[in-house]
Amino acid sequence: MPSESTSKPTNRGSRDFEGGRAARPSGDESITRAQPHSIEAEEGLLAACLIDGGREVLTDCIEAKIQPDFFYKETHKLIFQALIKLYEVGDPIDEILLYEYLKKEGLDESVGGIATIYAIQDRIETAAHARYFAKIVHEKYLLRRLIRTSREAIEACYYQQEDISGFIEKIEQDIHQISSGRITEGAVPIKKPLDQAVNNIQALLNGRDDLEGVLSGFRDLDGMTYGFHPGQMIVLAARPSVGKTSLAMNFAEHAVIPDGGHKPSGVLVFSLEMTAADLAMRLICSRARVDQKRIRDRVASAQDQREIFEASKELETVPLWIDDASSSSILDLRAKARRVDSKHRLGLIVIDYLQLVRGTDPRMPREQQIAEISRGVKGMAKELNVPVVVLSQLNRESERENRDPRLSDLRESGSIEQDADVVMILHRPKKRDEDEGVNEGGMAGDIEHIKLIIAKQRNGPIGEVDLTFMRRYTRYENFQR
Repeated sequence: MPSESTSKPTNRGSRDFEGGRAARPSGDESITRAQPHSIEAEEGLLAACLIDGGREVLTDCIEAKIQPDFFYKETHKLIFQALIKLYEVGDPIDEILLYEYLKKEGLDESVGGIATIYAIQDRIETAAHARYFAKIVHEKYLLRRLIRTSREAIEACYYQQEDISGFIEKIEQDIHQISSGRITEGAVPIKKPLDQAVNNIQALLNGRDDLEGVLSGFRDLDGMTYGFHPGQMIVLAARPSVGKTSLAMNFAEHAVIPDGGHKPSGVLVFSLEMTAADLAMRLICSRARVDQKRIRDRVASAQDQREIFEASKELETVPLWIDDASSSSILDLRAKARRVDSKHRLGLIVIDYLQLVRGTDPRMPREQQIAEISRGVKGMAKELNVPVVVLSQLNRESERENRDPRLSDLRESGSIEQDADVVMILHRPKKRDEDEGVNEGGMAGDIEHIKLIIAKQRNGPIGEVDLTFMRRYTRYENFQR
């Protein structure tokens, strides 16, 4: 007769509790289960490469960023790596040449000899389904990578000691890289950036139609910068009420509704100062060229109302997103931008403005917080490969000294001017006697001459650009005397 202490058998799915904690079942499934893979798809893809001679199929694999690590079986990793090496040197590819290469590298026994290569090649009769095999191999690799990242995140949670916001940001960034199918790359050979540079040069010589990035919409500014390029951090600085938000929204408007038939670019605006409704109203009136004061005074004409209606209908379908959360850290902005970009490819990000972004640690000195925010903006531009226009305040030094503003006038300027690729400063010149008085429309100072000083540009000249600010429409135009 069995003793009372003998434990009764339990179901596999049931949970035992010891001292209030769930006991871990023996033979844990997370250890015994094989990770996602498809040996058949891997063999089919390798066979397609051999049948095709390694030309079109391997070219497709390279374009799809298929790497040796995508293969689950170690033998398949070695074979695919050898195929890539033969492809790179331009040698023809078949089972004999592949075996000879492996033999020369001392890897023939590791893959199982010529018999293994013949067995793989005989798996299929045609390379017609190569892309389907590649898709399966890629998807299985992403699942394995997601499992590894999740396990690392779980393990790190038990020993996490750093700031929680930065910790979550790191995990979210890893997940984003998996979801977008990208692999974090280190140093790359010079050939890749050289090819990109040559393409950009050809695009410039051919009228910039194929040049990456977005144009600002202002003739003289684009003539000096050739638009805003992916990965750039562009700082737009000014004293209050000069019109930096208006100019930034004009950049955004031209990106989503470009002139000359160019394809519209998605734009994300972080408005930490104004509400989304106020920004939308300004955008409508600027696009329609209707004075906002006439609307507030309720004296808008029938023509004004028609222009507003047409502008609103035009804008409601454009790829523009506005986030008006007033208390956001740079980690919040990066996470939000990453989510929008994963669903709708962005071409431009605008942050209004840098000094309102919250630091992750309020105990740090403000200069260190600004430095962290500035590095985060630059990191976001590089990670998402998109230009980021960030607005910034100027200090009062230029007004006190009665001179034009310069780089050192940026508030907490050290890190900002260091991280920025382009720094533009809006400046209202002193009015001359002939410029003063009543302008067209019967409003004093309604149309202003504003200087845009390009104080820094890594890959171009510095200098000044003249712009016309139409204050009644909160809109900038190309300068005309």
